[in-house]
Amino acid sequence: MAKYMHRYPRSLVGAHMMNSGGLMLTYQFMRMEMDGNRDGTDKLSPAEVRQQGFAVVPTEMTMDMHMLGAMYGASDRFTLLAMVPYLSSEMDHLAGNPLGNVAFTTESDGFGDVKAGVLVKLYANQNRLLHFNALMGFPSGSIDEEDLPPGQLPYPMQLGSGTYDLMPGLTYAAHGPRSSWGTQGIAVIRLGHNDRDYTLGDRGRLIGWYSRDLAQSLALQLSLDFNAWGNIDGADPALNPAVVPTADPNRRGGQRLNAGIGLMKGYRGWQFGADVAVPVYQDLDGPQLETDYIIGLTIKKHL
Repeated sequence: MAKYMHRYPRSLVGAHMMNSGGLMLTYQFMRMEMDGNRDGTDKLSPAEVRQQGFAVVPTEMTMDMHMLGAMYGASDRFTLLAMVPYLSSEMDHLAGNPLGNVAFTTESDGFGDVKAGVLVKLYANQNRLLHFNALMGFPSGSIDEEDLPPGQLPYPMQLGSGTYDLMPGLTYAAHGPRSSWGTQGIAVIRLGHNDRDYTLGDRGRLIGWYSRDLAQSLALQLSLDFNAWGNIDGADPALNPAVVPTADPNRRGGQRLNAGIGLMKGYRGWQFGADVAVPVYQDLDGPQLETDYIIGLTIKKHL
């Protein structure tokens, strides 16, 4: 399936198998921009968030992720992979009574949770492939990030989950002479509470994609990507949920459907790609910052 690798969207996790002995190194960049609050499917102004009793209102957040990855074909049936993320986040706030009308920004940056595992080929013929994703997230990202104000940073500004996370999934792909299509379902299952007495909500994701060759080794990719995630179990004792919505463990769940478009070009063992996704539906346990767009870049090298 190596000749079809330019057709796989960047956002897939463990998208394809490697041939036995094959090695691929990957760099990916992703930026997620969030602007404005939402409760359920309704948009909220800062004043409406404040009317719910919060003294501090998040207004905007930018999260950048740099991901280094490696995939190795241990055999024709098993592919090993590992991913190391570096995260950088900024969140803008507006503080109201009793603090006055004050704008401030909090920041965090550092390595996130390392993910590693194996892809297991379940079925394959010349044009179709089904494999099982057996991954795990390791608690290498900090959950003790602080900034002033407000001291201990709320949940979305932390770098990791603080728990070991199972990530099982299934990926199916079918390839024609000029097009490919497929689907991937993957879950994140948190194991136990972390050292700050909480567990992030479990996550589920289902993505469907279609790719069409525009020229030799140049593909246009279209995708629909549905994500759902739960609220937090437990609570960080250093956070006051009455001050800001991002510190409330019961206001972190939701679901979102993204529509994406991208291009991927293969050239002499390299892959270069760019993509953008925008939400077409969001339902959040808010007040919670809503997503405006997600952009991504990718570079892959087959060794």
